[in-house]
Amino acid sequence: MKQVSIKKLSWALAVTLIIFSGEVIGGILSNSLALLSDAGHVLTDAFALGLSLIASMVMRKVPDYRATYGYQRIGILAALINGVSLVVIAMFIFVEGYKRFKSPPEINSDVMLAIATAGLIGNLVMAWILGHKHDDLNIKSAWLHVIGDTISSAGVIAAGLIIKFTGWLIVDPIVSGFVGVIIIIGGVRVIKESLWIFLELSPAGFKADEIAKVLSKVPGIINIHDVHIWSIGHGIPAFSAHVQIHDQKISEADCIRKEIEHMLLHLGILHSVIQMECAECDKNGLYCTPKTIDAADHKHQH
Repeated sequence: MKQVSIKKLSWALAVTLIIFSGEVIGGILSNSLALLSDAGHVLTDAFALGLSLIASMVMRKVPDYRATYGYQRIGILAALINGVSLVVIAMFIFVEGYKRFKSPPEINSDVMLAIATAGLIGNLVMAWILGHKHDDLNIKSAWLHVIGDTISSAGVIAAGLIIKFTGWLIVDPIVSGFVGVIIIIGGVRVIKESLWIFLELSPAGFKADEIAKVLSKVPGIINIHDVHIWSIGHGIPAFSAHVQIHDQKISEADCIRKEIEHMLLHLGILHSVIQMECAECDKNGLYCTPKTIDAADHKHQH
């Protein structure tokens, strides 16, 4: 994790806390649920940015005996927590919005508009600070928080204008529901991407059978099996396989291994483990399931 990302997160967190304080005060003074909903979203922004900041600092640690792959998944864990927090806050907004939909309270649209406009400006500043291109799911999850809040701030401003000129109070819970939907969409997306990595499913764009077919074109390879592809972290795919070749010198076999690694590197896979074999193994399918040794077999072996 680059130092610049940590600085961006720190600045974004500071701006978020200022916006949150202003929207809570403004929401209470104006009695606007839409504004308080936006403040609730901003609070999750602050939580997300703070969590992402801590995770980014931890992710800078080099691999050691505790984490031989490094600490990349700390950031994925932070992203997962951020995603869940988005969904939880949206649920609270829906419940309160339903109550106000049935019985809309009086709202001070002038205060609502002033605070929401300041919030929108602040969110645009945060979005600019964090940028829009992210190779790190941790930073991406924080950015999604900010983008969602930017859209919701615009929605609150629209609600304030409608209330000011039409007196239609019911638009306040309607906009808060709109904000909740935006929050859930972003949250579910981050949760899905995080769980995809934690469950070690194949990264998007990578198919084991297609990779095996490409690698089988390397001269000297008889068969490729027991293929696995997963993600160590966001955008860090890893690959392992058994490669059957003819019985030959280690130096010759190593040339084949280097050619395989070169092809994998071209496909975007930086980390690979290749097991070279000169005879068929017990597991000869493309995707192999390890044999389970039951108690009777274990007793027989000993």
